[in-house]
Amino acid sequence: MNYEELVNAVSEIILKAQTELPLDVVNALKRAYEVEESEIARKNLEVILQNIEIAKNSKLPICQDTGIPFFFVEIGRELELDFDIKKAIVEAVRRQTPAILRPNAVHPLTRKNSGDNTGIGIPVINIDFVDGDRLKITYLPKGAGSENVSQLKMFLPMEVGKIKKFVVESVAKAMGMPCPPIIIGLGIGGSFDVSAKLAKKALLRSIESMNEFELEILEAINSLGIGPMGLGGKTTALAVLSEINHCHTASLPVAVNIQCWANRRAEVVL
Repeated sequence: MNYEELVNAVSEIILKAQTELPLDVVNALKRAYEVEESEIARKNLEVILQNIEIAKNSKLPICQDTGIPFFFVEIGRELELDFDIKKAIVEAVRRQTPAILRPNAVHPLTRKNSGDNTGIGIPVINIDFVDGDRLKITYLPKGAGSENVSQLKMFLPMEVGKIKKFVVESVAKAMGMPCPPIIIGLGIGGSFDVSAKLAKKALLRSIESMNEFELEILEAINSLGIGPMGLGGKTTALAVLSEINHCHTASLPVAVNIQCWANRRAEVVL
């Protein structure tokens, strides 16, 4: 594997994620449509499913907000490379802007747009070292509508029982702004910053992998009746997906990273 091969591989997963929603998300939306009783909610879900099909067949972005690029990289300890992986990922993002990506990256104070989705700390690249000799790169574009209503709270250690309420209240406060039905990434533990990273990473999990704790929170969220696009209905959220980390004995960080129905992601293993 050389530099150009990696740039091309990352460019391909950017295109795939932006135009083709993962099957677990599509199936969850179809299930929501099948059980929905509200006419307005069913119509919203029908339009979403039509949008997904058009994007896939036409190779057009699923949403006009192509998001901020997040990458999760796993590097095998036995892998030998003679080039900079981060540089290759940045180059792939540049090549796909504006071919498929809308220029979204701006300086936080001057608001000047870089024009190519790169800048200080952008794209966000998380690197972990694992066993083996493979390189795995997962791309997760994150739109602003859902990111802006995400929440983080530092609980006291004895407040574990308040986590469920905090997640539900976060969704209730967001209402229709994150384009429901949403997917919730839940990060528990670590530290202030680690919990937020865990919540983002949780969005990479399959919807079909939910455990009993997550399903209990999901049920409570869907009882809110916010529904697709905030216009009422049975399905406010498609999933609650969590990641945990040991934390300090005196703290309990909890992050709620809300994702819109278009939980776009794609990966490549080299």
